[in-house]
Amino acid sequence: MLEERGKNPENMLKTLKKWLDRERRVLITASAVAGTVIVMRWFGFFQVWEWAAFDYFVRWRPAEPIDSRIVIVEIKEADLQKYGYPISDAVLAQLLKKLHAGKPRTIGLDVYRDLPTQPGNAELLKTFQTIPNLIGIELMPDEARFGVRPPPVLDKLDRIGFNNVVIDADSKVRRTLLYSWPGDSETHESLALTLALRYLESEKIFPQPATVNPQYLQLGKGVFQPFQPNDGAYVRADSRGYQILANLRGARGRFRTVSMSDVLSGKVPADFVRSRAVLIGSTAPSLRDFYQNSYSSGWFAPPQQIPGVELQAHFLSQILSAALDGRGGINVWPEVAELLWILLWSWAGASVSWNLRSLRRSVYCLSSISLGLSACLYLAFLAGWWLPLIPPILSLVGSGAAVVGYLAHLQEELKRSKEFLQSLIDTIPDPIFVKDRNHRCLVLNQAYCRFIGYPLEILTCRTDYDLFPQAEAEIFWQQDELVFQTHQPRENEEYFTDAHGITHLIATKRSLHQDAAGNLFLVGAIRDITERQLRENALERKNAELSHQADHDALTGLPNRKMFYECLHQSLERASSNQELVALLFLDLDGFKSINDTLGHNVGDLLLKTFASRLKKSLRGSDTIARLGGDEFTVILPTIPGREEAAKVAEKICYAIVQPFILEEHTVSVTTSIGISLYPIDGSDPDILVKNADVAMYRAKECGKNQYQFFN
Repeated sequence: MLEERGKNPENMLKTLKKWLDRERRVLITASAVAGTVIVMRWFGFFQVWEWAAFDYFVRWRPAEPIDSRIVIVEIKEADLQKYGYPISDAVLAQLLKKLHAGKPRTIGLDVYRDLPTQPGNAELLKTFQTIPNLIGIELMPDEARFGVRPPPVLDKLDRIGFNNVVIDADSKVRRTLLYSWPGDSETHESLALTLALRYLESEKIFPQPATVNPQYLQLGKGVFQPFQPNDGAYVRADSRGYQILANLRGARGRFRTVSMSDVLSGKVPADFVRSRAVLIGSTAPSLRDFYQNSYSSGWFAPPQQIPGVELQAHFLSQILSAALDGRGGINVWPEVAELLWILLWSWAGASVSWNLRSLRRSVYCLSSISLGLSACLYLAFLAGWWLPLIPPILSLVGSGAAVVGYLAHLQEELKRSKEFLQSLIDTIPDPIFVKDRNHRCLVLNQAYCRFIGYPLEILTCRTDYDLFPQAEAEIFWQQDELVFQTHQPRENEEYFTDAHGITHLIATKRSLHQDAAGNLFLVGAIRDITERQLRENALERKNAELSHQADHDALTGLPNRKMFYECLHQSLERASSNQELVALLFLDLDGFKSINDTLGHNVGDLLLKTFASRLKKSLRGSDTIARLGGDEFTVILPTIPGREEAAKVAEKICYAIVQPFILEEHTVSVTTSIGISLYPIDGSDPDILVKNADVAMYRAKECGKNQYQFFN
């Protein structure tokens, strides 16, 4: 009996040793491939692909029903045209009162209101104070933005939530912030969380530490696990604050909506918002408050962006659904489990290819396993688990390819092995190249050949100096050499000219790979970003044009009313600091209506443009001319010594304007009446100065026109 017990461990060791000897090549290959994939994953090579797989899983998932607990009040393009932009405080106050009369549980104002927008500011402040379930927003500053302060009244009442959005490197939103600690030692709640907490108060649900982990937040049935830097496909992501993975209900249109105009005109039923959470925000394309998410791309459909207010509604719905319905979030494995997962599939790929010992059967079997794995991971995603897809498939295919290559070498089938490996590389859509220590191209995929414009046989064993202009080849050589010397991956943007003489802007990622013999190989992936650069340049030009149009009069090209008040504020601030005078001239054309009525609007417009041109020529470059509307113009004279100098400028303008205007076939004579107010003599407030100058201008008209008057 004792002899049998002693033999059992010995037999087990012998059996294990035999198995290790038999599977040694498989284990070595699987470990090497899995290690390579893990390293590449650690450096973020697969992050974008994993995000793309995640997006497809999200889009293929059945859409959830509309969340009737949430109502979105849309500020559409038609609303902006009807009520103007920015929407005045009076209109906003009226909108809030009508919504509050419907007895919603909470109201979220996803509209910045850090500054007054007259008229109606006093009424809006009173509305803020009298609606206890109203939540305003703030934009917390970060490395890329300065931030926007919340409404002061709501800030004092502690009824504020931030609407900052976490955006991934591919410009899509897959995460949301619940809490943030921006460094001022205060805890800031997101708009969605603040609204959810107000909503859940009626259900007697309050935030508390989770039973599974006191560091987690629990609300009712929902436990919100905080996002970690390497969760899912992320690699060293920014996990500041309390983030969670966003679990959207579907594409656009998952919530009940109503326009601002319908609310103000009383077209909304009385119970439409009762006992619901209401979000007010813009869906107008002109305000560009849109984001991309997993539903923002498809096989053939153009990118679908989601308004910021609807995105906040999704975040709010995720919190409410978890707390009240037990709707699960998106769960991920611990990082150690993901590494073992990659190693498992690497071993499976190597084992399958080793046992089949056939190139054709290995390709078929590995392809079938990859499809089955993808289907299983999709089912797991439907159950709420986001598991790695790209690394295990690459490990599976990579280890299988490595074993097949080794077998082909042993069976003197090197040619077939290279064709197999080449076919695998050609499945990668981005151009891929592998160089040796002498900078010669060893392995290239077909995407690289098509991109460069040369066939594979010409490119193989060539250096960059054989293919590109010397200046470009030197840059490529320097970047490659930096990776060889530092052993660190690098990403660089470069220009190169293909075989057809076309110059492209490319983004190249380079990293090193070392084989079992210690040979170093440089692996590079190229992405053509020429079109992206052109789109960014076009967008910058378009933004500049829109910015100019927003601040200038379309007819004369002069600053408009908005720009005028900004310039006047700046001039008064400088004058106050330097104890200087500022003169404000208010001009009105005498007899303009008669010319407009008799000669037509075309001549009237031409007269206004010519009038603006003469004004420019009559003034200094430091003076500001603006058109307030119609035939009303203003002139800001900064750092004016006194009344006499302002009078001289007014006389110069009157003399310039009294000269006849030649407009097409018409000769027109007009005059101008000018009213002058001085800062700080006639007032220190911009509106008061404008009003006083206007009064003086009317006195000039009463005194006979074609003259100027100071405000007394």
